[in-house]
Amino acid sequence: MNSSFALGTVLLMLASTASADENFRCGNWIASSDMTVEELVQKCGEPTSRKSEIQEVTTRNRDNGLMVKVGETQIEIWTYDRGSNAAPMVVTIVDGRIKSIDRQK
Repeated sequence: MNSSFALGTVLLMLASTASADENFRCGNWIASSDMTVEELVQKCGEPTSRKSEIQEVTTRNRDNGLMVKVGETQIEIWTYDRGSNAAPMVVTIVDGRIKSIDRQK
């Protein structure tokens, strides 16, 4: 198994566990997962909070069955607080690309 396949598997798992993408309003703009991270910051500003972690990407070695590290992926969780009348929005960014936008529960 190659590293791009393993990374794709991790990203697919992340996407399948997330709820349906939502959009949210930033002033005159609508933020969506189709935007780049740069566009999001340009239109909506810096998030209220950020969490970031590096996760290992692993795959099972066919020869011995052991898990082997094949790479790393960076996952960031940005939260935009929209005031007392609206739920905060949570933006999940994987390796520099927006993967989902969800209403915080």
